[in-house]
Amino acid sequence: MNFEDLLTEQRNRHSTHIDQVDTDEMVAIINREDQRVGRSVQKQLSQISEAINLATKRFDAGGRLIYIGAGTSGRLGVLDATELRPTYGLEESQTFGIIAGGPEAMFHTLDGVEDSAELAENDLKKVDLNEKDIVIGIAASGATAYTVAAVKYAKQVGALAIAVACVTDSPLAKNANVSICPIVGPEVITGATLMKAGTAQKMVLNMLSSGIMIRSGKVYQNLMINVVPTNAKTKRRAKRIIAAATQTSTLAAERALDRADNNVPLAILLIETKGTIAEAKALLHQSGGHVSDAVKLSLQS
Repeated sequence: MNFEDLLTEQRNRHSTHIDQVDTDEMVAIINREDQRVGRSVQKQLSQISEAINLATKRFDAGGRLIYIGAGTSGRLGVLDATELRPTYGLEESQTFGIIAGGPEAMFHTLDGVEDSAELAENDLKKVDLNEKDIVIGIAASGATAYTVAAVKYAKQVGALAIAVACVTDSPLAKNANVSICPIVGPEVITGATLMKAGTAQKMVLNMLSSGIMIRSGKVYQNLMINVVPTNAKTKRRAKRIIAAATQTSTLAAERALDRADNNVPLAILLIETKGTIAEAKALLHQSGGHVSDAVKLSLQS
């Protein structure tokens, strides 16, 4: 595969004279191109769904959600993992991002790191990658040596390997268990894959991680119930979530939260089932932590 032949590196005929138009037309050109991103992601929904279902099984069995990539793609992976932890009450060990070159590469461009297959394998060995884990390899070109090697190694050890690229038939996709490839076309600024490709990758990662969290019981109705009330702001949020989920007052939500020792899913279940702490805990255990299933179980008893 010649890098120069990649779709992400081609010139965009719609923006050839973007440097000569006024600012209104400039942003209109960018916006018209951005509208292609959603449609490209829509065409990958079945692959995204498959990835979510496969990943959830491993995550629920104790597997880790690991993102890996270089440059912009690596930064997007680190961002998604970092945001997941406070949003869904995850431990740092459950999800994290690895970027070629390490933490310094989050803020600086490091020469040569994205070309090193050996570095990728070593980075995954350092975190003791195993067959329970999920590895999401991200590369707009689908040809970044570091990321391709990471996906290859993930499959070698039996981990679930998911590829996110913006070209067809890439080495990254060919080495993954599931490949998600929204084709956004040439960038407005030739080769600037932080634009449409980056937006598409961000949309896919959001959908993947949110879907896994929903399937893993971290969401009740459309509420993020695994928020951890550690300060005044998050405690207020927790009470609002409980009140909204149970259609009750903030005062009743606060009382349930106190009874549940700041455990939001348990507090919701206490209100929904009108049972005891022991009964609610048993239902949560029986349902694998899924509040919706726990409520259904309570209605059957």
